[in-house]
Amino acid sequence: QVQLVESGGGLVQFGGSLRLSCAASGFTFSLYSMSWYRQAPGKERELVAAISSRSVMTNYADSVKGRFTISRDNAKSTVYLQMNSLKPEDTAMYYCIRISGPVTHAVPLGSWGQGTQVTVSS
Repeated sequence: QVQLVESGGGLVQFGGSLRLSCAASGFTFSLYSMSWYRQAPGKERELVAAISSRSVMTNYADSVKGRFTISRDNAKSTVYLQMNSLKPEDTAMYYCIRISGPVTHAVPLGSWGQGTQVTVSS
């Protein structure tokens, strides 16, 4: 059974930083590209960042380029999202999920986890 457990969210001030983690189990983590999505209230879920199975390729939403960094540790079956220079518009629930296809055309696979809430105050 696939499990994705996100953590690391919280309340942070404008310009602050957070590091999100997603612990995966129930599948061969090292074979899959992974991604982070976010969903703000009243908005559609959007891709934030994606990383290929061996970390060779990454892709970011234009809104987070230069501020967020996705990484992974295959030995720990964990994917991370380092978020710097946070803005109020980054406030959302953040989810990780494995994806199919290239990181530039990510297609989510399977069910979503519970997510972790990020709130950025102005």
